Amino acid sequence: MTTYTTLIILSGLVIFSYLFDLIAGKTKIPSVILLLFLGIGIKFTVDYFGLLKFNFTTILPTLGTLGLILIVFEGALELKYSRDKNAVIKKSFLSALTILLGTSVLITGAFYYISGESIYRCFVNAIPFCVVSSAIAIPSASGMSKEKKEFIIYESSFSDILTVILFNFMVTNRQISVSSFAKLGIDLSLILFVALCSCLLLLYLIGRLTHHVKSFLIISILILVYSIGQLYHLSSLVIVLALGLFLNNARQIRLGLFRKYFIYPTLGYDIKQLFQLSAESAFLMRTFFFIIFGYTMDVYHLQNWSVIINGGLVLLLIYIVRFLYLKLVLKTGLMPELVIIPRGLISVLLFYNIPADLKIPALGTGLLFVVILGTSIIMSLGLLGTKRQSTQEFQDV
Repeated sequence: MTTYTTLIILSGLVIFSYLFDLIAGKTKIPSVILLLFLGIGIKFTVDYFGLLKFNFTTILPTLGTLGLILIVFEGALELKYSRDKNAVIKKSFLSALTILLGTSVLITGAFYYISGESIYRCFVNAIPFCVVSSAIAIPSASGMSKEKKEFIIYESSFSDILTVILFNFMVTNRQISVSSFAKLGIDLSLILFVALCSCLLLLYLIGRLTHHVKSFLIISILILVYSIGQLYHLSSLVIVLALGLFLNNARQIRLGLFRKYFIYPTLGYDIKQLFQLSAESAFLMRTFFFIIFGYTMDVYHLQNWSVIINGGLVLLLIYIVRFLYLKLVLKTGLMPELVIIPRGLISVLLFYNIPADLKIPALGTGLLFVVILGTSIIMSLGLLGTKRQSTQEFQDV
């Protein structure tokens, strides 16, 4: 394959992804589904014509991690804090935590029934299926009301963070004890301290840099801090979310000393540029991640009815927990919040990061693919139905 052929293919994939985003805006079909099917189509084409194959499995986690950082950062940069937001923040945090724990318990029971493995192994393998993917949920909430959109952004971001904390805690503590929770408390305190220092440092750098390239440097430092934290099994997504919120709300801080050293006239413009770059970079990472994930999927696993049945069981448990929480705890309307719980990028990342000795062979990538595809299709149909209902109500008025 020549250099120019490679460039044609890569640029063509980006163009397709852009068109998929336009289609998603009109039809409410998540572009993720279209990207997955594009990847699957490319795999069939390569196999049919006997073209040169590449092993993309090794770079998939890297692309996914970059996409996750940029998507959470982009979402946080959109949020403006005020005292009246405390209610939605509290509500979204409790929703993410309760649904995560409830779903993980039920799916653990299902995996124990399916595989007969230990409860501990089943719980670790269940965690990737319990996280709401902010990579899909945040873009899907773009057409919703401001209050609902903020709830989805906060909830999916909290879901990512809490799930990573839970996953790291379970993987690094094969035996749960009082010291395990003490270590967790120390780790969380440390990550909050690092988040605070990172926020102040990066804001100070933005104001002092005179070079015309600023945004890429800031994002690179953010990725560096995130990666170092992850090496020590710290939940570095807290840093990403905190930095986005801090930068977008720094001008609300009225402390004289803070404003003297950290606030400068062009801060608003720089934050806008940073948001634009992070959004376009996230689009690029998401494009290649889901295409490659579709390419690496062995769709022939779907011919096994046990995979379909097990996937259907997991989906049923996911929506039961979501329905009960919305109906009994939040006591709000079910739509479209009921369906905006997609599984995606971070589910894949956590699934691939399960230690080899803890993986359950009966729960392969085929099951993960069914759950990701199922939640995306259900979300598409739910959003489409909600859109039609809203249009009909508007016409009736």
